[in-house]
Amino acid sequence: MNPLFGIVLVVVATLAFTLMAALVRFLGQEVPLGEVVFARSFFALIPLLGMILWRGELATALHTRNPFGHFSRSVFGAFGMFLNFAALALLPLADATAISFATPIFSVVLAAIFLGEVIRIRRWSAVGVGFVGVLVMLWPFIGEYRDSNATLGALLGLSGALVVAGAMTQVRHLSRTESTASLVFYFSVTCCLCGLATLPWGWVMPTPREFVLMVTMGLLGGIGQILITESYRHAPASVVAPFSYTAMIYSIVVGYLWFGEVPQAIVLAGAAIVIAAGLFVIWRERKLGLDRTEEKRVSGPPPG
Repeated sequence: MNPLFGIVLVVVATLAFTLMAALVRFLGQEVPLGEVVFARSFFALIPLLGMILWRGELATALHTRNPFGHFSRSVFGAFGMFLNFAALALLPLADATAISFATPIFSVVLAAIFLGEVIRIRRWSAVGVGFVGVLVMLWPFIGEYRDSNATLGALLGLSGALVVAGAMTQVRHLSRTESTASLVFYFSVTCCLCGLATLPWGWVMPTPREFVLMVTMGLLGGIGQILITESYRHAPASVVAPFSYTAMIYSIVVGYLWFGEVPQAIVLAGAAIVIAAGLFVIWRERKLGLDRTEEKRVSGPPPG
């Protein structure tokens, strides 16, 4: 175990996912949503399959004891990707990132409902505080001076956080019998197929520049996933998971430099509340000895 190296890997992975999200935001203005989802998933398969082949895990990736579980989880995850990418097309990068932090809060609730996990008063309190933070973040988009596009983007982003939390809950169940390689492989392939299914609704021929950006977007997503996986080989989930919140810093910097976006103070305040609640949940679960490693390995930070 090398915790410092694990932390470095997750920080770099989070940067890769943030740059990927920025490309999704840029391409979402010109390229149909389904085409963006397909490109992100298809080109991500290049580094992911490279990693699987290098480790000699191809047979492991293809083997499954629960094909229906993979299908259900992958469809949930693909739907969450559609929702998050749609939100990125309508919201500033930092705002979309902040709203995505609701995912761990939703995950606690769903784990209690569907996995029968015992949630005690301290974590329920953190969940309550987290939902207050979500309401604070959403206020600029649902208040008196709301913009209709931004409101739609915020609702899509929140829905995406909930759906991704549902997919992560299924991952926790599947990881009891399924390998990490199979979870990653079947999810990526399903997302490719879901994106491809939108072809009849009007894809466009990308310009050479857009094509390069689409390839880069997918490669960043795949590389980020590999780095996340590797980080949990070097440090426990409870050590590295808090550093995924560096996405907020990255999104503010990238959003300002690329799109000239300055996040609203109330959104940042809400994000701080949600992050604090999320960190408390991570700390509490570490203390209780709840292992989220498999979930974190295959899911990665939203939006993906």
